[in-house]
Amino acid sequence: MSIAHFTLATRNVIATRDFFSETLEWKPIERPGNVDIDGAWLRIAPGQELHLLHVADFEPSNFEKEFGRHFAVEYPLVGFSDLKQRLISRGAELIDPIRKTPFERFFFRDLNGYIFEVIDAGRNPEV
Repeated sequence: MSIAHFTLATRNVIATRDFFSETLEWKPIERPGNVDIDGAWLRIAPGQELHLLHVADFEPSNFEKEFGRHFAVEYPLVGFSDLKQRLISRGAELIDPIRKTPFERFFFRDLNGYIFEVIDAGRNPEV
């Protein structure tokens, strides 16, 4: 079993779509015609998608943090520096990890207040 998609609420679908497309390089894709609210779909990897839906009164949760709700993605370590620059230039807040790990990682807060963890894709799993 794998995750097919996850859905995030946002007040600004286009800005959020562009943020993920321009920073994490997730590709916008067509969405189904039977979704009757403003939204955007992005391909993360084969068989994995992010669905963005407009929610006018969306507010981020106080539980968005390392030891709370966050989303973890793998990215090649060699690209961390460039990725961090893209994130900063698009308005993300970089966050240092609280817990030490034997591999490189960092967190960022996106435009909506969601927290994402970026983990070295070439790491050895922690035990």
